[in-house]
Amino acid sequence: MDLRQLTTLVAIADHGSFSAAARALYTVQSNVSGHIARLEKELGVTLVDRQRGGLTDEGASVVERARRVLHELDDITADMASRGDDVSGEARFGSIGTTARWLLPQLLTQVERIHPGVHVTVHEGNTTALVPRVVAGHLDAAVVHLPIDSTDVTIEPLFAEDLLLLAHTRHPLASRDEISLGELAETPLLLPPAGTALRRIIDRACGAVDVELQAQSEIDGVRLLASLAFEGYGAAIVPATAIPRWLKGDFKRIVVPELPRRVVGWIQRKRPLPGPATRALAEVLRDVVRTQGAKQPGVYVGADAFPVGNRQ
Repeated sequence: MDLRQLTTLVAIADHGSFSAAARALYTVQSNVSGHIARLEKELGVTLVDRQRGGLTDEGASVVERARRVLHELDDITADMASRGDDVSGEARFGSIGTTARWLLPQLLTQVERIHPGVHVTVHEGNTTALVPRVVAGHLDAAVVHLPIDSTDVTIEPLFAEDLLLLAHTRHPLASRDEISLGELAETPLLLPPAGTALRRIIDRACGAVDVELQAQSEIDGVRLLASLAFEGYGAAIVPATAIPRWLKGDFKRIVVPELPRRVVGWIQRKRPLPGPATRALAEVLRDVVRTQGAKQPGVYVGADAFPVGNRQ
């Protein structure tokens, strides 16, 4: 088994076929086929389904470990290149979209200025999708909605933010500045699907006051929830950062006192530890949150933000 074989298998997983992997690796398809055949012979299993395309179950298992091996080799190189004050290497991290919208412009600008040798690759997604990618080693770290259940990552809360009701000015609830969960139970709402992190918070708050909300539609994606509310399709419960501070338009933010704040945090894999590039990125991220977070409407930073409960 050699690194070319592992790299080839990962390329097939990422690009979907032998020919696409060959193009990505700047080689010919016969080389790709040869590397995979030799790896399959050594391991005694079929890694790629030639009839249907894609990986077999055994292939997916090997790819997961191969990614970790290749990422660890990248980190070794980065460690050696970062022995002085200059940090270099690749930082692969994910972020939920609402946080990414206000955080990334400042984060990427600061990383480029302070650590020009660090190359940042960002993957947007929801918490449910990002956590497994960190655990599997596809990503070094992620900014996600807490809490999460995984014990394979370390967790650091970054900030808390209000949950509120967002409605178009034409919506019947737009005349309200504040509304209770009990009153909301009378109106169908746009809600995240059952089982998602945001829905669990909403359902716990409703359970505490013996209320059950009606779902007009269930939408998986906070930014999509907000977009539908902006367009007047319905009213939605969203975190404060789903509404950019610069955005003006025909919408209304409505306070719901019983809703707790949402906590957003940084998670990173436990083993192997992220390399110097990711550690440098995390340091800059903490500084950006500390200096810029409180400027976002409805966002709370610092010791007073944690632990968070109902707003007073």
